[in-house]
Amino acid sequence: MATIGALSFVHRNQILILFRGFALGARRLAQPGGRAQIGAMKDMPAAAAVIPPQPRDYHGFNWAGFVTLYTREVRRFWKVGLQTLAAPVVTALLYMMVFVVAVRGASPPVDGTPFAVFVAPGLIMMQILNNAFANSSSSLLQAKFNGLIGDFMTPPLSPLEQVLAFSLGAATRGVAVGAVTMAAILPFTALPVAHVWAVVYFGVSAALILGMVGIMAGLWAEKFDHMAVVTNFVIMPLTFLSGTFYLVDRLPEPFRSASHYNPFFYLIDGFRYGFIGHAEGSLMAGVGMTAGLVIAMAFTCLWMFESGYKLKS
Repeated sequence: MATIGALSFVHRNQILILFRGFALGARRLAQPGGRAQIGAMKDMPAAAAVIPPQPRDYHGFNWAGFVTLYTREVRRFWKVGLQTLAAPVVTALLYMMVFVVAVRGASPPVDGTPFAVFVAPGLIMMQILNNAFANSSSSLLQAKFNGLIGDFMTPPLSPLEQVLAFSLGAATRGVAVGAVTMAAILPFTALPVAHVWAVVYFGVSAALILGMVGIMAGLWAEKFDHMAVVTNFVIMPLTFLSGTFYLVDRLPEPFRSASHYNPFFYLIDGFRYGFIGHAEGSLMAGVGMTAGLVIAMAFTCLWMFESGYKLKS
């Protein structure tokens, strides 16, 4: 009982101290200076409130972010150069051995062009197409599987900057593999260059187109089986049925007419024209179709990034 009484005495003293503090504070606030202080506190501007940090505002093109993402895409394939650069060259040399060395003397010239010279540009373009597609598609698909797709979405990068970085990174790999393949093929055949502009235009455009197709496939695919479907049933058939190893005009109907609707036919035909100076199809149609494909693929990729297609829930 004594303990309870002592505690009650202490509590009464604490309550008295609190009441005295309230009374003293009320008297101070009742003074003119106190009222002014209350008014100032009530009139505190909203801007003085604590707000979360805002994202960085880039005026115009975010060059730093674009260069960073592009450099990442280039270093990604350069780091495993034995797989991304050397392996395609070995594949192209095997094709040269099968289609040129093994049938040496049995293959007549194609429109006056030696068979080896006719096949070489097609092999180079085939490596450009396949590797440009593989770079961008595998980059996005692996990021999905590793849970790193947010690394592309959270930085202050616009859809345009993302599309340019991924497509140019893929085009860099395609052009690099094409250049190395050409250097490896030269010992087998003397490859002339009749029109440099056609080689550059169709080679770079093909790498850009397939790089953006790879972006679309990488965003669409949810597993590696989906990517295998695109590669085996779309990319490879269009590549082999585009006149890579033969003249399309020698095909029977309706395959001959159908081949002229194959966009890869115009890419390979225009690229070959840059070397041998002869085009099987309409060169102007190929130039226009190539430019149209670049624009169409770019707008499609922009829409996919802007809408967050299979990127945002």
